[in-house]
Amino acid sequence: MGKPISLKTVRVLIRGAGEQASGVAYRLVRARLQVVMTEIPHPLCVRRGVSFCEAIVEGQKEVEGVTARCVASAEEVPAAWSEGVIPLFIDPPGNSRTIIKPHVIVDAILAKRNLGTHTGDAPLVIALGPGFSAGEDVDVVIETNRGHDLGRVIYDGPAEPDTGLPGEIAGAGAERVLRAPRAGLFRPIKEIGATVEQGETVAWVEDQPVTAAIPGVLRGLLRDGIVVQKGLKAGDVDPRGRRENCFTISDKARAIGGGVLEAILAHFNC
Repeated sequence: MGKPISLKTVRVLIRGAGEQASGVAYRLVRARLQVVMTEIPHPLCVRRGVSFCEAIVEGQKEVEGVTARCVASAEEVPAAWSEGVIPLFIDPPGNSRTIIKPHVIVDAILAKRNLGTHTGDAPLVIALGPGFSAGEDVDVVIETNRGHDLGRVIYDGPAEPDTGLPGEIAGAGAERVLRAPRAGLFRPIKEIGATVEQGETVAWVEDQPVTAAIPGVLRGLLRDGIVVQKGLKAGDVDPRGRRENCFTISDKARAIGGGVLEAILAHFNC
């Protein structure tokens, strides 16, 4: 365990600002930690209604009363914190940690493999999901697979292996995920929150349609103009049909965020 320090002074750098990363950021901010997030220039996030990465395009993004703002560099982070917002900026390699000097780094990229996060990068290094081993390349791994162990804090060994299959929601698994039928420019014709029917076209990739395999609401959809590869996840249909679910943090993201918060509190004895 680490040395006890004031919770309000704990600086947390989250690599990634998609759905799960945003759920983690939300819980940590609500616990009064200082959170900063980094992203790539063109995020491939589908659950944009609840993802802070939208701030890269929109300038800022609010999720359930918490706001992230896009800033130009790590030097602007303290000013954003003083205004009560999450600073977010583009930094794919994660070089900003030498300036921010975080107490905690959370790898929330969810690439299913380690893209360059290691023990020693900060006093506490946490990673989400498969691709990492606690006690080897990071200090802690948080289980991200739906099921009994979702959100579990792992101190020794890896998370469950990536199955390549989406978790089931209301009995729908792989069929709820929209995928690009070919490589090219993604052009949606529906918006997040829209009701769709089975077989309905929701977007185009060049000359090929992206169609819904099941009825429900569009819980997620890539941003217009994104260049995609064939098979890339392009959207998500929620068979429960509740539009409000498209704009609130999921049970999965909250559970993962709770696991990260537990690991931080345990480490610093806050």
